[in-house]
Amino acid sequence: MRGRLIAYGAGATLIGVGGVGLLRDAADTHPVGWLVWFAGAALVHDLLLAPLVLCVVLLTGRLPASYRRPIRASLVLAASVSAVALPMVLGLGRRAGDPSRLPQAYGVHLAVILGLIGLGGAVAVALHSARLRRGRSRRSR
Repeated sequence: MRGRLIAYGAGATLIGVGGVGLLRDAADTHPVGWLVWFAGAALVHDLLLAPLVLCVVLLTGRLPASYRRPIRASLVLAASVSAVALPMVLGLGRRAGDPSRLPQAYGVHLAVILGLIGLGGAVAVALHSARLRRGRSRRSR
């Protein structure tokens, strides 16, 4: 309990230092923009990510127990990565006169990352299934 209180105190101190710096250098840091960004992040979490996680839990509730965790983790991770990448995939902030802004093929990159997340989930399910089969075959001997 004492360690947790020390961590909370350290975190609050760091937040305070950051807030003071943000307000002290207001001309350069644009505190209103930061406030909007943090409020938007809280809204995305509370109105999009949390309900999405609850839907994933409900929709995967009938899967075999051994498969639920990796499938749920893969789906939530894929949704989180997609939420972060969506503005770049849609080209928000791209300007015709500035080719150095968003110069990548972000849709392709997102597809590759989602494929890797799916592959990781499939490997986790396969490894768990193999362990279960190995355990059953040892018990049946």
